[in-house]
Amino acid sequence: MSPLANRGQAAALQSGMRYAWLCHPVTLVSVIVLLVNDHLLKQAWPGFVTGKLSDVAGLLVAPPLLALLLRRRADAAAVLLTGALFAAVKTTETGAEAASQAWTLVAGHSRVLADPTDLLALPALALAWWVRRQAHEARARTRTLIALPLAVLAVTATGMRPVPIAQDVRAEAGAIVADVDGSGDLASTDGGRTWSPRSAGLRGRGQTGACVHGQAERCYRILKGRLGVDQSDDGGATWRASWQLSEGRLQVLKRASNSWEGPVESMAVAVQDRPGGGHVVVVANGRDGVAVRDTAGTWRRLGFGKNGGLSEADATPVNRFGAYVWKETTVALLAGLGVFALALGLSRPRRGVAIVVIVNLVGCLCAALLPIAPDVSPTARLAGPLGLLAVVTTMITLLVMTGMAGLKARELTAAFGAGVFTALAVALPFHGWSAGRPEDHGTALGLSVVLGLATAATGLVATRRTATT
Repeated sequence: MSPLANRGQAAALQSGMRYAWLCHPVTLVSVIVLLVNDHLLKQAWPGFVTGKLSDVAGLLVAPPLLALLLRRRADAAAVLLTGALFAAVKTTETGAEAASQAWTLVAGHSRVLADPTDLLALPALALAWWVRRQAHEARARTRTLIALPLAVLAVTATGMRPVPIAQDVRAEAGAIVADVDGSGDLASTDGGRTWSPRSAGLRGRGQTGACVHGQAERCYRILKGRLGVDQSDDGGATWRASWQLSEGRLQVLKRASNSWEGPVESMAVAVQDRPGGGHVVVVANGRDGVAVRDTAGTWRRLGFGKNGGLSEADATPVNRFGAYVWKETTVALLAGLGVFALALGLSRPRRGVAIVVIVNLVGCLCAALLPIAPDVSPTARLAGPLGLLAVVTTMITLLVMTGMAGLKARELTAAFGAGVFTALAVALPFHGWSAGRPEDHGTALGLSVVLGLATAATGLVATRRTATT
């Protein structure tokens, strides 16, 4: 054999060993530990153990992932580079900030904190290298198709930043001050239009009600447990709503921030007289930021920006079509795939096809039940990965079924159309709900069930008639 062929064979073996490194049982267990720990255990038992467990598992998963990006014979470099980057991030503020920016680009708003005690996890790199030495299988590329997405998901799911919480507001001489996280202040000197950081001042109890100076008859109070403010024009004898988020929009907002810690409710209110007459009202709304009523009586929600300030542009949207309904979209896609599978079975009834159809539908049902779990449940955080895995598995099953059934082009088209239109019928009411039409999630759910069943039945009948003609 020529030297060139030998080098090619050695390169192929080296590449296969890197694939085997990622698919080694120790690495796969670390991936599972990282997913479960960061999505479930950290929320249930935050602290030293779950924090260090995440670091150890991450150091076992990162080197084989990094090795796939590097050139041949760079496995040792992948281990050393992982250790160097980990040490830089955990011991320097510059490294932590750089990691935060990188994670934000990959996985959304994230914050990585410098913590030298995390260096206790560095010996895990020795175990990672031992796993590399034990990985000798050269044909692991097929399993890599499953292991790689899960490993990337596990690594990028870490490092979510704590969201600022506006827990108090107060009016001072010439300024309105918002107490954020109990450790910092944001101040506005122009009636709540612009905000900037300032040194922390004296802390006080958040006022749940406040009256306009010199106008005791005009008062405001927050709605406990809600995002909203009541207004009284007769000194508190009677009250009416001045501003509030409806229950449906509040559900959307909570979905948008279901991985953040802290309340989503009005916590304090302050009133400030403005030069030239009129007054502004500012409400601390927890992790949603603040709400401001200007002198003209117009309310605006202000969210936390990347620069630490508050602005209307950074407020979480609560009326955007298709936003924050990924759970329902997953269920809709699974329902469409299930109808597609059932339509294939109706087109060419065979025992083997029927068994695959039944197994496929049961799998879709089980996967669909998890994404509709309540947002407050830590288990709901696993809905996205499991739903995506179920979709991929179902698609592979359907491809196999297509070959088994020997379908004609028109039968396959009819079955595919039944699945697509069913998925759209199930998803569209929820996408409309995300934009406020309908306002109530229960109404959207009812519409989704009715439209989905009607569309599925129509599609299955049409598919069966196509197969018999």
